[in-house]
Amino acid sequence: MNPEGNTIVVLDGGMGQELRRRSSRPVSPLWSAQVMLDEPDLVVAAHRDFIDAGAQVITANTYSATPQRLARDGEPGLFGPLHAAALDAARKARQESGKDVRIAGCLPPLMASYSPDIAPDDATCLEAYRQMVTAQAGGVDLFLCETMSLAREARAATIAAAESGLPVWVSFTVDDGDGTRLRSGESLAEAAEQVVAVGATHLLVNCSVPEAVTTAMDVLTETGVPFGGYANAFTSVDALKPGGTVDVLEARKDLDPAAYADHALGWISQGASIVGGCCEVGPAHIAAIAERLSAAG
Repeated sequence: MNPEGNTIVVLDGGMGQELRRRSSRPVSPLWSAQVMLDEPDLVVAAHRDFIDAGAQVITANTYSATPQRLARDGEPGLFGPLHAAALDAARKARQESGKDVRIAGCLPPLMASYSPDIAPDDATCLEAYRQMVTAQAGGVDLFLCETMSLAREARAATIAAAESGLPVWVSFTVDDGDGTRLRSGESLAEAAEQVVAVGATHLLVNCSVPEAVTTAMDVLTETGVPFGGYANAFTSVDALKPGGTVDVLEARKDLDPAAYADHALGWISQGASIVGGCCEVGPAHIAAIAERLSAAG
């Protein structure tokens, strides 16, 4: 439990990087979505490994399957098949595990993870997110609007997700050097207020360095909403450009499972009730968190 006595929820880790590690196929701009078409069993196995490690929530593998990314990098006609395959893989992993795991629908940035300047206009964002919500709502327990670097895009995702009637978790990515600000430069506190006003039930920070997530936890604790964090383990994301591939990024050497778990337990001590991992955080890291929590009772 955290200092407020709330039970801790453990998320999974970074599916995309985990799948790239396991796949023998060339890296694709479609990132983890391509693996789902070529090697669907890898997706089920990765979900299972995170569940077996202690994850209580797994996220559907639709991060790269936005209408905008498919139009730019692949085939717009793959939207339906990719979403169906992602939900099938998550359900199969849950069923095989025999555990009461929740599946989170994934609403990511529509164009690119760290490029708020190329986000579509508000109407286009809302239309695209409604399309994704419609495709996922029947197979998920909640929606996770994640890696949001721009307040208005996060707001559109939240509105669309809230229309499903399911819980809406919104996760922002913050400046690695200043955890109080989104990568757009906007205030995290103000962005959090905006999404709560339109239906966000939980707030998180993800895909930033752990040190920035630690700073962000102090911001989110003031919102009065359940909150948490799941960091990445990259040295920097500056080299990744829109349409590029994640093989240009380098993993930190100082974030082994034990070190990462130290950060996660620190967030809990700050009041977080949800912890997990993002890119380069694998099942071993999640297991380390779960084991530390179990030992702490």
